[in-house]
Amino acid sequence: MKVHLIKKQTIEDYILKNARSRASFEVWFSILNRADWNEPNEIILTFNSADILGRGSERVVFNIGGNNYRMICKYHFGNSKIHLFVKWIGTHSEYTKLCNEGKQYDVDLY
Repeated sequence: MKVHLIKKQTIEDYILKNARSRASFEVWFSILNRADWNEPNEIILTFNSADILGRGSERVVFNIGGNNYRMICKYHFGNSKIHLFVKWIGTHSEYTKLCNEGKQYDVDLY
């Protein structure tokens, strides 16, 4: 199934504020546009550095730009599409801080 990215504008806004991230996110977008997933494990097959979060959170963490950036998305496999909701974007160090606070499972900034 094809992926429907929810809140793409959030990523574009992040890129505007963090110009160095542009090329990395453009690569991510180009891969996502070709993605065809039927189950969460196929996310990892497409983005081998991504991690599926546990605790039934239905969330995935994407490592973007050689692990310079992290993005947390919630996924939902529907009848005809996968919906991917952007929940958080930041640097690797900001993500580490988020994890240390145990917030990666429920953060919802966007």
